[in-house]
Amino acid sequence: MKKIHSLSLITAGVSIGIILGACGAESSAKEKTDGNKNTTIGLAADFSGIDDKSFNQGAWEGLKLWGEKNSLSKGVQGYDYIQAESASDYVMNLQTLANNKFDTVVAMGFKLADAVTEVAPQYPETNFAIIDVAIPKMDNVASLVFKDNESAFLAGVAAAETTLSNKVGFIGGQESDTIDKFEAGFVQGVKIVKPDAEVRVEYVGSFADSAKGKAIAAAMYASGTDVIFQAAGDSGNGVFSEAKDLMNLNADVKKWVIGADRDQTEEGKYNTGNVTLTSTLKRTGSAIQDIADKASNGEFPGGKVLNYGLSQDGVGLSDGQLSSETISKVEGFKKQIIEGKIELAEKPEK
Repeated sequence: MKKIHSLSLITAGVSIGIILGACGAESSAKEKTDGNKNTTIGLAADFSGIDDKSFNQGAWEGLKLWGEKNSLSKGVQGYDYIQAESASDYVMNLQTLANNKFDTVVAMGFKLADAVTEVAPQYPETNFAIIDVAIPKMDNVASLVFKDNESAFLAGVAAAETTLSNKVGFIGGQESDTIDKFEAGFVQGVKIVKPDAEVRVEYVGSFADSAKGKAIAAAMYASGTDVIFQAAGDSGNGVFSEAKDLMNLNADVKKWVIGADRDQTEEGKYNTGNVTLTSTLKRTGSAIQDIADKASNGEFPGGKVLNYGLSQDGVGLSDGQLSSETISKVEGFKKQIIEGKIELAEKPEK
């Protein structure tokens, strides 16, 4: 039997009767001081890993903060996660969380869309939320959609302002509508600052292949690219690895990486410096806290699509190692986007 990766998650093989037998203690533990019931939340991660230093990890960190704030413990009476080892686990993992009586089940990413569509009707009393996909016609499903093209546009501005070679790169994980936003926004941001800049685009074909991510980055850097924006999950760790190796060999020839989804400064550290120029921020953790609060207050937005962009502070760009001049330029473009003065593409030009 395949191992389910979680420190304390009660799996599908545990008798539901045992869980129900503890319902008196559970209801007591889940009461908020203001009299409202806290929701319990189970997070279903894809096979990139809960510790991918990016998309999944940011969500889990946000959920843990929400649980601690509300005096909940890790486990079925509070919050927990379950991690897939392959795509074949998605349906089973969602069912496991629902069978263990989590009030709200969050599916991490577009790869779980079909699983949510299949499982949610089986559990009409369970709230389901999915990140990055709009499933608007299911009453017990809320869709949390991020305007990644907005933060990626700002990353493109930063890359164009920083490059010395006039060559920048984009490495995506797996082609999808979500990663299309990253690519389209990044290229548009680069070109608005430096129309003549070369933008090389490559895809790993997976969010969990750091070796291939490293190989693609090596080829890009060898071709003269000096700034790479990676939106590739765990595959993006290979991009960081290659940049750090090159800088350890010759720190005089700068190689930069732009992180994705969370501040990836830690991933950029090498012997004498750091290759992380900046990071796009995708506040999945904040969105999960938002949906948890709504569920706790009896206001779960089933059937609705919630959008998180710069206006909602749902996405952003870290200052990182950007120059003060670049930060100022980024802030100027951010203001224009929020005011609707720049129309951003959601799909790359083909």
